[in-house]
Amino acid sequence: MKKSKTTTTNNQPEGKMLTDVELELMTILWYIGEGSVTQVMNELSQERELAYTSVSTILRILEQKEILKTRKEGRGHVYIPLMAKAEYEAKTVKHVVDRVFEGTPVSLVKRLLDTIDISDEDLKDIKKLIAKNERREK
Repeated sequence: MKKSKTTTTNNQPEGKMLTDVELELMTILWYIGEGSVTQVMNELSQERELAYTSVSTILRILEQKEILKTRKEGRGHVYIPLMAKAEYEAKTVKHVVDRVFEGTPVSLVKRLLDTIDISDEDLKDIKKLIAKNERREK
């Protein structure tokens, strides 16, 4: 089985993924661009009960992991993503291919096509992406 030890641009090992709550808060920050603890909390689902101190702690952890940076604003901080959503998506797919599909992307694609109900429109888009990648490789 392949083990990747390369790192991303933010010095995080590629295999280290965000926890569910870290991803939840990052998704909010990717959506709003940047924000304070209060702004992030305002974007949480009303059913989601996270204390201010919990959100603050998680954002500070993400800063320590170099996934966020902060800017001092008044008495608080504004949190700004250092990692783009697309970069995290790519990292996640690579992680899944490496860890679950033993480094074989075609196994992931087969499982995706066998498991997920893909519309004709999405299938056309996938075919276009494959054709585009084939042209790029020539």
